[in-house]
Amino acid sequence: MLLNIENLRVKYGNIEVLHGVTLQVKQGEIVTILGANGAGKSTTLLSISGLVRVAAGTIFFQNSELQKLRAHDIVKLGIAQVPEGRRIFDTLTVQENLNMGAFVRKDGHQINETREWVYKLFPILKERRQQLAGTLSGGEQQMLAIGRGLMNKPRILLLDEPSLGLAPLLVKAIFQTLDEVNQAGVTILLVEQNARAALKLAHRGYVMEVGRIVLEDTAEALLANPEVQEAYLGGTRA
Repeated sequence: MLLNIENLRVKYGNIEVLHGVTLQVKQGEIVTILGANGAGKSTTLLSISGLVRVAAGTIFFQNSELQKLRAHDIVKLGIAQVPEGRRIFDTLTVQENLNMGAFVRKDGHQINETREWVYKLFPILKERRQQLAGTLSGGEQQMLAIGRGLMNKPRILLLDEPSLGLAPLLVKAIFQTLDEVNQAGVTILLVEQNARAALKLAHRGYVMEVGRIVLEDTAEALLANPEVQEAYLGGTRA
């Protein structure tokens, strides 16, 4: 098991927001966490990355217990997060943003190779590599955020709402690229409100409601599940 979370509890002040979350991600999988706003999906990712404090439970990444590590040490293990809202560096160029994603890597030749791979995945970024990131369109910024995450050459990529605010055609293109990234050997944990797109990409999924996992199944079974269809797929069969 690549990532194994057991009985994870997180508090913001005195308010507990995750109530014993347990989930697993195997090497090579795409796993999605579905749920409404405020369900605890983003908090789960932030816990894995060491950006919020864990109150109880364990997060194992292979043999490393993540809740005992600092965020930059977690990055060094091969865990990269693409945050909700992109959070690119507006006043840096596209290429400078990508280079920031490789801050824990030392081998310049390997960094260049990874950057060329990112440019192959997202050719528009290569065209705009000297352009300030703040002048890109929303879709291009999302591509840049994903590319920056990939510059760490992660073993697992944590994606928080990559389709947010994007036109359907762009969402389709980005999700096709994520499939390519996965086929290249990167495991993906995806938080996404666009349940249909997420389940068509993923191998397995978890449904989260108010800080708890309430359902776990293959992506295909979740797409066909009447309760999931009603709550997250607009009541129609996928």
